Amino acid sequence: MQRTDVTEMIMTAKIRKDIKWCDVAAQVGLSKEWVTAGCLGQMTFDARQAAIVGEVFGLPEEAVLLLQQVPYRGSLPTAVPTDPLIYRFYELVSVYGTTFKALIHEEFGDGIMSAIDFRMDMQREPDPAGDRVSITMSGKFLPYKTY
Repeated sequence: MQRTDVTEMIMTAKIRKDIKWCDVAAQVGLSKEWVTAGCLGQMTFDARQAAIVGEVFGLPEEAVLLLQQVPYRGSLPTAVPTDPLIYRFYELVSVYGTTFKALIHEEFGDGIMSAIDFRMDMQREPDPAGDRVSITMSGKFLPYKTY
């Protein structure tokens, strides 16, 4: 069994049992964003968390063990994503990436925003002109060091 097989098992159970990511996250005790990433194969669960995920989705013991292994991160099947929603994030970085970079460097100096020491929150914002998606990303600033 591979970690991608576990993701397939989770997705199948999620659909069959009509499970919501926020409900899984509440049982695990972490954010819906992090737990969803973990269930989709991008994060490592500890033994307690993996056991809860295994119980929620009815996973076999081998799958629960694989949830505790460090994943191969990066889940896009192509260099340029073809899924319309994911492509919009690619487009956002293509259009605003240099702006993000310029503003971060001006405010913080030469460095990067961590994707390891990172938090994300996704919320629905009601709007009379059509509901909006609000995504807040917060990553620790990591300055380049001289040596």
